[in-house]
Parts: sequence; structure tokens; C-alpha cells
Amino acid sequence: MDRFRRSPGTKMSRPKGDTFRTGSTRVRASDSVDLDHLNSWVVERKGVEGFVEPRTAVSDVTLLLVAHDGEWTRRRVPSVDWAHTFCNKHQIPSYDAAVVGIPQRMRDFNRRKKQQGL
Repeated sequence: MDRFRRSPGTKMSRPKGDTFRTGSTRVRASDSVDLDHLNSWVVERKGVEGFVEPRTAVSDVTLLLVAHDGEWTRRRVPSVDWAHTFCNKHQIPSYDAAVVGIPQRMRDFNRRKKQQGL
């Protein structure tokens, strides 16, 4: 029998836990650690804006938070609605990243970090 073929009686099982499949890719769902990180990140920084990124083949819905200086963080969130509600609760503007893109100050921040060797 070819070693890459399953034997006739072998069945594939579904993944267990907090992951799900999108096509052939396993995606981890958001959890309380992600949400705690977002909460603390927003409180500790000034001038934060939220960019809601839609679900893709390789990741679930994510919320990209960008501070006034371009520092940023990205975490999985339960849904697009949850992300906008989170931003409204923290009184920060939220945008659909698929429509507006990501801010230039984030790209500038990444470039500065790269030049510093960080």
C-alpha cells in the first residue's frame, strides 16, 4: 500500500478544542488572554485607533490597535461586531481595515524599529 494513502477503514477526525478549520487551515479562536491584552493595551496608550480586519483563509477576525506614535498590536476577536463594540466602549474610533487600509504611522513605526535592529 502506498504510504501516503490511508487504509480503507481509516477516518479523519475533527479537531478538538478552540480551533476550527477553514479549508485546509486550522485557525485558533480568540480567547480571554487576547481580550485581556487588548483591554490593557488600550488603557496604557494614547491616541489609539482600531482597525477591524476581516476573516481570511488563515486567520479569524482580528482587531489591530494603533497608538498615536505608530506602536501597534493585533489580536483575534470573536466577531466584527464585537471589535466595533469594544472600540466604542473604550471611546476610540474604529475602521474597517479592508476599506481604509492601515495607517502610515504604523508603517513608519515598523521601519524605525527595523532600522534600530529591534
